Amino acid sequence: MLVEAFLARQVNVIHVLFPTSIWIRYGRNFPAKIVAWNHTNGSALTVLPDIENPRELGGKTIAVPFWYSIHNLVLQQLLQRNGLKIVRKAKDAPSAPNEVNLVVLPPPDMVSALANKSIGGYIVAEPFNAAAENLKTGRVLRFTGDVWKNHACCVVFVHEEDIKQRKQWTQKVVNALVKAQLWSRGNRSEVARILSKDGGKYTPHPLPVLQRALTYYDRNFYKKDGAIQNPAWQVNRIDFQPYPFPSYTEELVRLLKTTQVEGNTDFLQKLQPRQVARDLVDDSFVRNALQQVGGPKAFGLPNNLSRIETIKF
Repeated sequence: MLVEAFLARQVNVIHVLFPTSIWIRYGRNFPAKIVAWNHTNGSALTVLPDIENPRELGGKTIAVPFWYSIHNLVLQQLLQRNGLKIVRKAKDAPSAPNEVNLVVLPPPDMVSALANKSIGGYIVAEPFNAAAENLKTGRVLRFTGDVWKNHACCVVFVHEEDIKQRKQWTQKVVNALVKAQLWSRGNRSEVARILSKDGGKYTPHPLPVLQRALTYYDRNFYKKDGAIQNPAWQVNRIDFQPYPFPSYTEELVRLLKTTQVEGNTDFLQKLQPRQVARDLVDDSFVRNALQQVGGPKAFGLPNNLSRIETIKF
């Protein structure tokens, strides 16, 4: 619904899964660009409490929020590296012991599906992982930010005509988002309160769930459980950072080429990673916005706004 509203130009800006923006621009040939990242990390693979390692997901059904998502990509890489075969069947269809059946579910439905054990797990953004933890119906098997260090999840996607014809307006949009991200990083408990159904009522989630999603990342606890395997990375469970690193876009395109998705994927195979990084993303607005809040250092970013991707599947 979000994508269709954007394509119909009913809305000008959307917060959308990064791989979905690739599908929109190149799969649907729609002129739009990423102007900033929104949150980094902030997702996890949550499973039934008795599942202790990825190999035990064989024969089970795992839910993803959308085929074109970082969640689907990371999950498939993890499963393949644990000797499991990815299949796509109906949710109730039986799978062989070495197969993992992937289905798409809306995130709110994932929590109830796991609770009634109609699925073996799901991979999605917060706070749905924290929700299962608090209900004690699921446990985090692996945080995605512990697989791909400070990966982008969702991005700010804008019509290309707005970027060209309304530059001042676009700059103001990005300025506001950058300021909001910076404030959110330093006020996590207040963000949880505002977003909770007990506070600003922006989400249906109770405050304890949002507090856990935004503030709880005990490295000793999660290292013992195996959810964190790279504590030296010193990342947060969820973070906010606006700069769209080209190296990330390039690696994402490479990995998407080997990820199972629904529909025609011919366009994916034709994409050149470096070209996509230049064509899909316009970082001029976020560069300007960063200077207004103290530069890249305000977010702990390098001054040259460059990095090498760190991935350990």
